[in-house]
Amino acid sequence: MVAIVDTAPQLVRDSAGTLRLRVLSALVLAPVALAAAWVGGTFLLILTAAAGGLMGWEWARLCGHGRVDACGIAIIAAIIAGTFAVAVDVPRLALILLGGGALLAGALGRRTGALVTAFIGVVWIGLPCMALLWLAKDAAVGRTTVFLILAVVWATDIGAYVAGRTIGGPRLAPRISPSKTWSGLLGGVFFATIAGTGTAIAFGAPIRPSLPLICGLLAVIAQLGDLAESFAKRRFGVKDSSGLIPGHGGLLDRLDGLLAVIPAVAFLDLVGGGSVVVGR
Repeated sequence: MVAIVDTAPQLVRDSAGTLRLRVLSALVLAPVALAAAWVGGTFLLILTAAAGGLMGWEWARLCGHGRVDACGIAIIAAIIAGTFAVAVDVPRLALILLGGGALLAGALGRRTGALVTAFIGVVWIGLPCMALLWLAKDAAVGRTTVFLILAVVWATDIGAYVAGRTIGGPRLAPRISPSKTWSGLLGGVFFATIAGTGTAIAFGAPIRPSLPLICGLLAVIAQLGDLAESFAKRRFGVKDSSGLIPGHGGLLDRLDGLLAVIPAVAFLDLVGGGSVVVGR
């Protein structure tokens, strides 16, 4: 009992310190992301390729237990090459580079299951990077779509944190991520619906009747992406994907929701024959 009483203030201080680091990191990184989304073009390409390469490095370290070998280098190269291929309007080449890079990484890997982990890493990270640039190229609604994606994912994180801390309740997936709750999921959906719809209105985009429903669905997908990343970290026995971002861990820790939502939005656009999230 004495030990618990003695350590409780320290735990509170540690938690407050971590939250402070998270806020400061967000204040630095969020404006960069927003600026890239607004400017687009080369700025967005460079930021996306850099983020993709760093996430590929984190994935390679996870799979290599802290080391980046030839397999990991091939993963990073495939992600960056595929991203640049989309930027110059050769999406088929981008897919070939991703698939070929994954095969090369698997062939170079000396670990059991190297081919599987290579394909997971290349697809999980490479496809969202490519899809983001493809969505941003839409002259009519590209910028609005990118801002809406950012708003939905960020609002999901905030809403899940606020609802989970204030309401609590049953755990969502205790074996994967013990801190996540069903109330957090609902809070994330609620915040994302408001933020996504509000962003579309702010940009003057025609509002589809289904937009609030789509934003809520994307919030669920964002949290599934978060759970997928948590599962991967548990699989490899690590707390964070890296220490690149103070208070947040790595880019994979911070961008897991985006990695799930961006391909979902691209898929909706492809199936719908145009922008499904933002009306024209």
